[in-house]
Amino acid sequence: MPLALWALAIGAFAIGTTEFVVTGVLPEVADHFGVSLSAAGHMATVYAAGVFIGAPLMTALGTRVERKRMLAALMVLFVIGNAVTAAAPAYGLLLTGRVVASFAHGAFFGIGAVVAAGLVAPHRRAGAIAAMFTGLTVANVIGVPAGTLLGQHVGWRATFTAVALLGVLGLAGILALVPRGPRPEGASIRPELAALRNPQVLLAMAMTVLGFGGLFVSITYVAPMMTDVAGFPASGVTWLLVLFGLGMVAGNAVGGRLTDTAPVPTLYIALSALSLSLLAFTWGAHSMVASAVLLFLIGASAFATVAPLQMRVMDKAASAPTLASALNIGFFNLGNAIGAWLGGFAISLGWGLTSPNWVGALLPAGALVLAVVAASLDRRGTATATSAPGTGTAPAPAVHG
Repeated sequence: MPLALWALAIGAFAIGTTEFVVTGVLPEVADHFGVSLSAAGHMATVYAAGVFIGAPLMTALGTRVERKRMLAALMVLFVIGNAVTAAAPAYGLLLTGRVVASFAHGAFFGIGAVVAAGLVAPHRRAGAIAAMFTGLTVANVIGVPAGTLLGQHVGWRATFTAVALLGVLGLAGILALVPRGPRPEGASIRPELAALRNPQVLLAMAMTVLGFGGLFVSITYVAPMMTDVAGFPASGVTWLLVLFGLGMVAGNAVGGRLTDTAPVPTLYIALSALSLSLLAFTWGAHSMVASAVLLFLIGASAFATVAPLQMRVMDKAASAPTLASALNIGFFNLGNAIGAWLGGFAISLGWGLTSPNWVGALLPAGALVLAVVAASLDRRGTATATSAPGTGTAPAPAVHG
């Protein structure tokens, strides 16, 4: 893989760390500003909302900007947002910093995926996208635990300062290693918007929401589930999340490799595995061993869907893929928000701490149904194209002597 991909992966690592490290430093932030834990949790809520809103907005603003420059500008925005968060004297300004940083997230991954795919041969595009997303998955294994420890022992401001410095490193890598692309000539947002009218693009985005919604129905409540049901000590939750992160790394790598050769079967298998592993977690959560195994499998199967879903969106919006690619990243985060709410709703109904698992299993099962429908539409479109006049499928005329 080209070195430029690893520059993109460093940026992805920084973004993944700032997104998820909030859960590890919430108590310190709440104590510092004298707010409740639920109020401190708004750091995650406003970030997710900012990703969903910022992805199409920043991509639209960057339509006339060469992609390398846009990626660099987004990383500058990310650094500023985290610096504001780290230095914020009031809680309102801290939330403002989170929103500023979140506006870089969706567009960075969306534009970065298009750039990554263009750096390699066509048959390696999914693997290149997965390589960039490796930064996001590794953030959950290294960045989030390290940031949590830093916040607990040095202070939460040090955590976000470190994230800002990671952003500077990512910016330097982009400037040094990512090749400059062609300057957009007369670029317009209209073709990008037109691509969103393709039913196949919308189906792929719906699969994204359902797949990752199902994951976050369960994983949002994994800490109380593991301590109150499985019987782990509170200190064991950190290592379980590291195991979950390792699953994400493995699934992302395998999914990217398989998507280059068999995209539709890879999507079928990943969504099926995610639904089944979430369903099994309903009962497996009562066992320490089963919980550990299933958390790895849930992380692996969920992130095995990233490459096929992102590639599908980009392929179906091939004439103008940038906005669709960025918007799909926003839909990953929309799935996160919907899933977290749905899991809490299931618990509030008195269905028990393990209920988010079977409720979550229904969502990737729905995504699998949509994947089958989308593949059927693909086959129907191919059959229509090959049977059209002038395609060379008609029988050859007889030759008479």
